[in-house]
Amino acid sequence: MIQPSYPRALRLRFLPGLAFMLMSLMSLQAQTGYQPAKENLEARQWFGDARFGLFIHWGVYSVLSDGEWVMNTRQIPVKEYEKLPAFFNPTEFNAAEWVGLAKAAGMKYITITSKHHDGFAMYDSKVSDYDIVDRTPYKKDVLRMLAEECRKQGIKLFFYHSHLDWHHPDYFPRGRTGGSYTGRAESGDFNKYIDYMNGQLRELLTNYGPVAGIWFDGWWDHKDKVNWRLDDTYKLIHSLQPAALIGNNHHVAPFPGEDFQMFEKDLPGHNTTGFSEGSKIGNLPLETCETMNNSWGFNLKDQKYKSTRDLVHYLVKAAGHNANFLLNVGPMPNGQIQPEFQTTLKEIGQWMSKYGETIYGTRGGPVSPRNWGVTTAKGNKVYVHILDWQDNTLALPNLPGKIKSARLYGESGKVTFTQTPDGVVLKLPRADPNRFDTVIELEMPGV
Repeated sequence: MIQPSYPRALRLRFLPGLAFMLMSLMSLQAQTGYQPAKENLEARQWFGDARFGLFIHWGVYSVLSDGEWVMNTRQIPVKEYEKLPAFFNPTEFNAAEWVGLAKAAGMKYITITSKHHDGFAMYDSKVSDYDIVDRTPYKKDVLRMLAEECRKQGIKLFFYHSHLDWHHPDYFPRGRTGGSYTGRAESGDFNKYIDYMNGQLRELLTNYGPVAGIWFDGWWDHKDKVNWRLDDTYKLIHSLQPAALIGNNHHVAPFPGEDFQMFEKDLPGHNTTGFSEGSKIGNLPLETCETMNNSWGFNLKDQKYKSTRDLVHYLVKAAGHNANFLLNVGPMPNGQIQPEFQTTLKEIGQWMSKYGETIYGTRGGPVSPRNWGVTTAKGNKVYVHILDWQDNTLALPNLPGKIKSARLYGESGKVTFTQTPDGVVLKLPRADPNRFDTVIELEMPGV
């Protein structure tokens, strides 16, 4: 967690552009050989301002309605799994509706699976025919339609791309997943597999217009046991699209060449899932991702839906931890996003339409996250997000600046406060059980 306790730190927090440039330059000192382009640094700044994105896990696995890991969990051999594409015909897919839903929710970008661990490409690949155009009755490139619609509606597009591959014969030696059940030969050339993967990335970065970034996953399947040739892959991406941001869900500290750091189902600095053990927070922009129920891919039996309140709290906490929130949906095999997800996204959008100013463009505030909530900061404003507090006063530690005014955000009328060298005490309005987040806006000019 970032815990500024002196004026200079707060000034940097209130100047997010300068702060991100300085953070990027600091990260370069630990990254030999990678000099991000001006476009890349600007994209990092945009990413840190965006704060909210839509994650989409979608593939032929949705036909079985048991999540994106179904090939591995059910131990389906390659020859049997290859029958699935024949049943995948998402005639109800509507790119405009998907992008419009994300936009209405207040999201600024979309990250969608171009290839998950099952190896099936959700676009028209020429490197392989194991893709949606060549193997399904649908015969259309959904990523192309989505990319075009994102440009129309002003939403940026990232591609999730799996490092590991349960289908490709050259992904050998096999890692912790995709064992002998696949029926593949006990041989292969891992270098050829990396060439294949880089060939698909070249397609994605040359045939779909500006790509905001590549979201990698699966490095953990092998970790240090094989040569992933990350330098080759990262250089390829940055050479084709200098502004494209690279993130890798490897659960360890950032590698040279990466542009943002992500945390799976956890806030930065936390490890409730066990994924982030030893994952220190670096100097790059941050992102955390989470599901709307308990599944990434479509799961017919998973009805453990998170409430709108819980997801708004996660979004607010992420911003208070200086991170973006990437919220996932797993569309159905017919191409529609299930109604429960649509309803929740619309409700989050209603909240963001009122309180988005306290999230977008902010950085983690001068008070580190607490049990009661978090703070965010932008310009000369500090936003105190009170998520769990029943008393009529709230004590804050000493702030490195004089408070000029305090008010309940979005409403008229002042909030009474007392500021001393020992700290600040806010007198809060009466708790409203229907309010997801009580936001107090502090104006602190000249800080």
